[in-house]
Amino acid sequence: MSYHLLFSSLLFVWLFNVNPQMKEKADLVVKNGIIYTADPVNSRAEAMAIHDGTIVAIGTNKSISGHYDATRVIDAKGKYIYPGFIDAHCHFIGYAAGLQYVDLFGCKSFDEVLERLRKAGAPFPGKWLVGRGWDQNLWEEKNFPDNSRLNAAYPDIPVMLIRVDGHVVLANREALRRAGIGLINRFGEAQVAIKEGSLTGILSESAADLMRETVPAPKGAEMLGLLKRAEQQCFAVGLTLVCDAGLDYLQVMTIDSLQKCGQLKMQVYAMLTPNEKNINAFVKEGPYKTGKLVVRSIKIYADGSLGSRTAKLKLPYSDASSVSGIVVTSPDSIRKLCEIAYKYGYQVNTHCIGDSANSLVLGIYGSFLKGRNDLRWRIEHAQVVDPADVHLFGDYSVIPSVQATHATSDMKWAQDRLGPVRIRGAYAYKSLMQQNGWIANGTDFPIENISPVFTFYAAVARRDMDGFPEGGYMMENALTREDALRSITIWAAKAGFMEHSKGSLEIGKDADFIILSEDIMNIPARKIPEVKVLQTIIGGEAVLSK
Repeated sequence: MSYHLLFSSLLFVWLFNVNPQMKEKADLVVKNGIIYTADPVNSRAEAMAIHDGTIVAIGTNKSISGHYDATRVIDAKGKYIYPGFIDAHCHFIGYAAGLQYVDLFGCKSFDEVLERLRKAGAPFPGKWLVGRGWDQNLWEEKNFPDNSRLNAAYPDIPVMLIRVDGHVVLANREALRRAGIGLINRFGEAQVAIKEGSLTGILSESAADLMRETVPAPKGAEMLGLLKRAEQQCFAVGLTLVCDAGLDYLQVMTIDSLQKCGQLKMQVYAMLTPNEKNINAFVKEGPYKTGKLVVRSIKIYADGSLGSRTAKLKLPYSDASSVSGIVVTSPDSIRKLCEIAYKYGYQVNTHCIGDSANSLVLGIYGSFLKGRNDLRWRIEHAQVVDPADVHLFGDYSVIPSVQATHATSDMKWAQDRLGPVRIRGAYAYKSLMQQNGWIANGTDFPIENISPVFTFYAAVARRDMDGFPEGGYMMENALTREDALRSITIWAAKAGFMEHSKGSLEIGKDADFIILSEDIMNIPARKIPEVKVLQTIIGGEAVLSK
């Protein structure tokens, strides 16, 4: 019998090699690559075959070329192939809308803000002038500006300038008038700044949200154009899936319809704004899934941001002894939303920056989750966590969903806010990862740069784009390269219940992958930010090729 089997096997191999018609058909074969699969054992391969958007084989050049005929072939020419990058927390729709705004990122003074607005030119009558990205922490005078100079320069044009974190805006007098915000308002001085009996134009949290909602949103062809520009910029940095943190019903349906008619190729995991429309249309109907869209989570805001001192801390800010931050959503409201999500099988993803916000939400989560579980409720940012509370992530299987570049963006001023003791519990990504054995990573774009390569660099090197500090920032919480890669691929997929179809290059999974110019797993850390994305492929289709 053994001789018969051996003869049959040799005959099959001979027939297979001399009769190429016996090869299996594939839509695409990728060869001559160095493939990092991100599978459970960190396998590497040279080639893979793809059919109907799915990986059907992965292995050596010889094994793939010997078994598959393909309509298309990508010769990677020794370049480096990775699973498509996944941003576990960003604002894709917001990023798209922001492409029409005046870019204020990196301004070194309020004078520079005004100069960029001047160069942009005044809009047509009745139109708004909107900018985004200013950060007073980069200025010599680190206080919030007021709107007096905006009022003088634009007396009849509504102007709104969004701070880098999105939690604070500066609005001129005309914009305040259109939003109906006056000295007497429903928000109070914690969110509407008043000085010497006048509005300064600085609005935070819910008041800032109202101002942003007052600005007319792009629609129809204009919005489509912005979304297509946004997805091309995502593809250019290797993103194949984005998790959009906070969408309204119409925004979700816009994404869904554009994907279904082929006008939008970006894949989206949607976190819902927990309003009545979303709860009735989505949450109470259960998870919604298509080939490119997943809707099965709600996004809650517990507090604000550290940079604007609206993150909720247990004790006052070290550089502002009368301030401890803002509670954006009341504990009772958070509990009610958690109850609804728990009942209908939805994930809860709560924005928590300050140690008080993290402690509060972890406690509320625990009252529902009880102990270890696979519901994957998340804390978004988990930026400042009291070391005494860190174990709660593991106790209740809560997923820390972080942004590594927040550490390197904030490091020059974060200790001023927190002091030398509390800072040790901030940006503690390794400690957080160890609670469950994995962590999800993103950018929070447009707050941070859109590039996942920069996320990877910040996670492993803990340095900014200038290489500062030389030895890395609080390196005890740096991630290994393997863990950093997983945090933007398979673990980011797992954070959205998609690990069985995305996040790694394995047989049966979606053929979402990228080709990079250099090997981020081995080159010197200082060179990582220079790495370029050469190709981005989603479901076997090239959406970017350089």
